[in-house]
Amino acid sequence: MTLEKMPFNDLVIFEGKFFTVGQDWEYPIQGFFILGAKRKVRSVSDFTQDESMEFVSLLQKTRDGMKEKLDIHDVYLFQNEDTEHGFHLWIFPRHAWMEKFGRKIQSVRPIMNEAKEKRMTEKEIEKIKESVEKMRNYFKLKNK
Repeated sequence: MTLEKMPFNDLVIFEGKFFTVGQDWEYPIQGFFILGAKRKVRSVSDFTQDESMEFVSLLQKTRDGMKEKLDIHDVYLFQNEDTEHGFHLWIFPRHAWMEKFGRKIQSVRPIMNEAKEKRMTEKEIEKIKESVEKMRNYFKLKNK
């Protein structure tokens, strides 16, 4: 299955006033979420007080949901300020299939490459869709 044919319709799991949380669409990794700013900023130092509060709240809710609903207990967090895409934080999950790559920062690129090259399957995409739906429901319950 090629990237262009990935059957993702809507990857957003939650949209707040200042940020969105969604499944990364480029790599078929269940629970690989991106927490992105709606406003064009480069760094957390550019956040207003209200943005800071929403950011921390969404990050915490996302992690809690990942543990509770997706059984993802370890993640790596990445944010680079020199991206052309504006502020976004990668919430990169660790799954059992990734163990062969080790647990260092250097493991992430080979994991992403394997996901793109070998895990772009209908079965994996279904798992991703299911995890997105579980997280949407989790956010709905938490925001009542």
